[in-house]
Amino acid sequence: MAPLSLPALSSELRVATMHLSRRLRNERAEADLTDSQFSVLAYLVRTGAHTPNELSAWEHVTPPSMNRTLNALEAAGFVLRSPDASDGRRVVVTATESGLAIVKETRRKRDAWLHTRLAALSPDERRVLEEAAGILRTMVAP
Repeated sequence: MAPLSLPALSSELRVATMHLSRRLRNERAEADLTDSQFSVLAYLVRTGAHTPNELSAWEHVTPPSMNRTLNALEAAGFVLRSPDASDGRRVVVTATESGLAIVKETRRKRDAWLHTRLAALSPDERRVLEEAAGILRTMVAP
């Protein structure tokens, strides 16, 4: 098979990664959670407490939009807002135990789905994907 041209490779990778991402996002523990809500929740689990403004900046959304996301997460019991210990005028948001459980279960489901697909591949195909994963991480690194 002849190598693809750079434009064709760009297109193939874009389509394949979008389909893979979309398929993985379907594997979730809480069906009512939107992608952006899960993203914020997973970020809080991974990095700890943040102010709503920090979360807005990280998600590249407006503060009112982040407030709606946090309201939904708080109503579901997945996050808790509390006064900042060092500055009572500020609010910090943390994931609750329920929020942590949702993130862990979603990650488990996504890993299980991917594991099943990888197990069906040949060792050579898995080796190629292992190399590709490293290359993709390099491409998206800041």
